[in-house]
Amino acid sequence: MPKKDMRIVFMGTPDFAVTILKHLVENNYNVVGVITAPDKPAGRGRKINESAVKKYALSQKLPILQPKNLKNEDFTAELKQLNADLQIVVAFRMLPKSVWAMPKYGTFNLHASLLPEYRGAAPINWAIINGETKTGVTTFFIDDKIDTGEIILQEEVEIKDDEIVGELHDKLMYLGADLVLKTVDLISEGNVKTTKQPDLEEKSAPKLNPDNCRIDWAKSLNEIYNHIRGLNPYPSAWTTIINNDEEISAKIYGVSREFENHNFEVGKIIATKKELKIAVKDGFLIINEIKLSGKKKLDAISLLNGFKFSDNSKVL
Repeated sequence: MPKKDMRIVFMGTPDFAVTILKHLVENNYNVVGVITAPDKPAGRGRKINESAVKKYALSQKLPILQPKNLKNEDFTAELKQLNADLQIVVAFRMLPKSVWAMPKYGTFNLHASLLPEYRGAAPINWAIINGETKTGVTTFFIDDKIDTGEIILQEEVEIKDDEIVGELHDKLMYLGADLVLKTVDLISEGNVKTTKQPDLEEKSAPKLNPDNCRIDWAKSLNEIYNHIRGLNPYPSAWTTIINNDEEISAKIYGVSREFENHNFEVGKIIATKKELKIAVKDGFLIINEIKLSGKKKLDAISLLNGFKFSDNSKVL
């Protein structure tokens, strides 16, 4: 089938997915429908918020479906009416078989890791948190489990030593957009050769939550450094500062390392007029950017100009 005739339904929700959908539209692929999350209230005013994918789809006048339940008969009937030859999934929910098996060419997913490593919800974050030096993007046909289907294509990329997750996210987003087009072309030409994934579960990418975003100061300097950059800028690593008798929640963003033997207690805060650092077992974590609870994000020098750390201040 000529690729421009292939009827494509796209499924996705966040900004990462928008770039892939936009790439398809701007390269004149035949996107006949978009499936995205229902609108929901957000923020202090509980204003109704539309997904990033919906906003883009509206701007392109693409048909949109927003099912609450993917097994709902009305939704599956509407989906059938779109008569898709192929479905593409990017950062969306787990699909029931009644949905992913519907098109004659199947449904493929773009995942931001080199599968089978880092299956799960947060692969970009965990690759950096775990100190990986490479990652990539993978397209694979969806099956009845999460991120386990047969691999179509992969593209590898280096992770730099000082790269934060926001930077890697954007790099993989554009790499993924190109890989999706290559995958659609292979499918339309009938030239797809897939590779079965091994049953590997050594490196997973579970959903991020306050517990696994909290900094463990007992870890090594490298582990703490990787943890923070793997959560910068979102959802961000956090800690509790004890300053005199006050407990302050703080999010830590930009950091650097200073390897040095010292006799300070782990977690002690060392603050001067020009530097803010925290003692760990094999050196110091230098804080370059921080946000105290209820305050705006500041560089360390700006914070030190207006906030005084006591001599016995520490992090927990």
